Amino acid sequence: MSAITPEMVREHGLSADEYARALAILGREPNLTELGIFSAMWSEHCSYKSSKRWLRTLPTEAPWVICGPGENAGVVDIGEGLACIFKMESHNHPSFIEPYQGAATGVGGILRDVFTMGARPVASLNALRFGAPAHPKTRHLVAGVVAGIGGYGNCVGVPTLGGECTFHAAYDGNILVNAMTVGVADAARIFYSAAAGVGLSVVYVGSKTGRDGIHGATMASAEFASDSEAKRPTVQVGDPFTEKLLLEACLELMATDAIVAIQDMGAAGLTCSTFEMASKGGVGIELDLDRVPMREDGMSAYELMLSESQERMLMVLRPGGEAEARRVFEKWELDFAVIGRTTDTGRLVLRQNGTPIAELPVDPLAEAAPEYDRPWIPAPGVAVIPPAAVPAPDDPLQALERLLGCPDLASKRWIWEQYDQTVMADTVQGPGGDAAVVRVHGTAKALAITSDCTPRYCAADAREGARQAVAEAWRNLTAVGAKPLAITDNLNLGNPERPEIMGQLVGCVEGIRDACLALDFPVVSGNVSLYNETDGAAIPPTPTIGAVGLIEDATGACTLAFKAAGEAVVLIGTTAGHLGASLYLREIASAEDGAPPPVDLAAEKRNGDFVRAEIAAGRISACHDVSDGGLLVALAEMALAGDIGAEIAVPEDAPPAHAWLFGEDQGRYLASTADAETVLEGARAARVPAMVIGLTGGGRLTVGGRHAISIAHLRAAHEDWMPRYMSAP
Repeated sequence: MSAITPEMVREHGLSADEYARALAILGREPNLTELGIFSAMWSEHCSYKSSKRWLRTLPTEAPWVICGPGENAGVVDIGEGLACIFKMESHNHPSFIEPYQGAATGVGGILRDVFTMGARPVASLNALRFGAPAHPKTRHLVAGVVAGIGGYGNCVGVPTLGGECTFHAAYDGNILVNAMTVGVADAARIFYSAAAGVGLSVVYVGSKTGRDGIHGATMASAEFASDSEAKRPTVQVGDPFTEKLLLEACLELMATDAIVAIQDMGAAGLTCSTFEMASKGGVGIELDLDRVPMREDGMSAYELMLSESQERMLMVLRPGGEAEARRVFEKWELDFAVIGRTTDTGRLVLRQNGTPIAELPVDPLAEAAPEYDRPWIPAPGVAVIPPAAVPAPDDPLQALERLLGCPDLASKRWIWEQYDQTVMADTVQGPGGDAAVVRVHGTAKALAITSDCTPRYCAADAREGARQAVAEAWRNLTAVGAKPLAITDNLNLGNPERPEIMGQLVGCVEGIRDACLALDFPVVSGNVSLYNETDGAAIPPTPTIGAVGLIEDATGACTLAFKAAGEAVVLIGTTAGHLGASLYLREIASAEDGAPPPVDLAAEKRNGDFVRAEIAAGRISACHDVSDGGLLVALAEMALAGDIGAEIAVPEDAPPAHAWLFGEDQGRYLASTADAETVLEGARAARVPAMVIGLTGGGRLTVGGRHAISIAHLRAAHEDWMPRYMSAP
């Protein structure tokens, strides 16, 4: 076997210091297989070596949290002996290189993270960030990613119910594909990954192993250069039909007492799953690689350990459980193989063709990976833009039409109509609202699910932008009547070795911590995706927040659609007319500057608790949080959803009219009600700002009695952009 050279070490993504650390751990030079294992386990993608110091500062506990970060997914108690299991993860680099398979396998991986823990998946979401629409690759990437998400999720039979899709030139060289899945499980039967016990069978189940996805984790831990297309062989290939069989087989076996531990073979495949299970259980593992089911001839130990072939699981079984497990997996026509045993050595030992191939200590790779306190600098402060400094439009409703038809706000129906939204027959609210709502099967309960982030805020101020992302997720759950329970975060940033990027990461974590503490909204799972840049150009910091809330009675879920004419339109929250970093500033005034809107977390909590109580009391017929585009956009979205117009008036003591209409001040909701007097009285008692600004009815939106536009005209502008863009030659 050839000696390890410095070039080989660099190709495996290890620094000279990290390689020296590996030599000290081994007491000798590694062979190629061992080098590959060190490379995968110590990659940024697997070890979180630049971020875990900061991630430890996040709040992760609450009385309803059953399992926080550290397992495949987070777990929260939803009552009646049930638990909700959920997580969000990125598949950014693979989706840029090969959009269909990259997105599809992102969906497959997050589904496995959830059902690995014993949950039946009930809903999926995705948060997508693409480059400028005019960029030559954008349309191709949109088409491939959307087809991959739909192709995988639809075949598995899990509804895709929500998410986001925005466009900006800052993502031209590195798109983001963040996938989230939510499942429901018996709270007394949650499955974990600790391989406790010696002499137990280590079992491989699912698909055969091939050469696809080798170095996937390492590739995800490096920035792109102009030759990113050459990385296509590192992208995994998915098979959703096999995933469906694997899901059903795992859940069937989980109904028995056969399983001690179970782990998805995700990033770094067999390597990460064996090390994580062994380390958490305090054991060693011996593997006979000749027993690994293979779909290609002559696979080396290096390839077998680093392949990221999809639809595979690793299990540790109780003594005597092999026969039952084999019966289940063979019934579902899946591979089943006992490939090893747990030991008391604390070491991973690999054999192939009867010969020892590798021997590595478990804990130094799994638990003692390098951890960096990288230097960081805070972003320079950004000046607040006074509302009067931003030009007003001649006609606010013409500006509204432009906003509703811009790429970020235009209807994404073209996307969600490619997703199965009703499979399993428990969908209460699908895409297009503040949050998706899915009934908890067999109960009166429902889960509300959302995904949120405003990258332009984060680019201006990472901490304030991250606070806002959490707050908006909290508002979106509240707007449908759900009690917010917990979040999963997906931190997408550039190269952390650059102090300014590391400063963004620190700011994002601090902002998430601020908001989660104030809103009693713990972080139970998450993912960090770094090195999202090409040729040194980083994406904006994008801390995507996935969130879950609980509605005790699904029939009480609120929607954003106006329900009837003659109802009062109530604005809840304070409006100062903040236009910095707003969509109005970008799309109408052609500027991208200014500080983002400040987030008053105490006001967020107070306003949201009031809104939720009014929804529960049945006094609010429709509710929508005010976010991108401000009050007038929120009003238009409510009118479009209900096909009912409204007339509003700008208060005399308001900021400049265009700032009041389009400002993106936080902590606000629009609600319609047939009992405005009672709602306003309740708001006063709760010390919540609230005012009637108009009345529903008719087929137009009218502002101040002077400016009007028909709902039909707005609908055409809102619905037309995406289909027209995607059908262009």
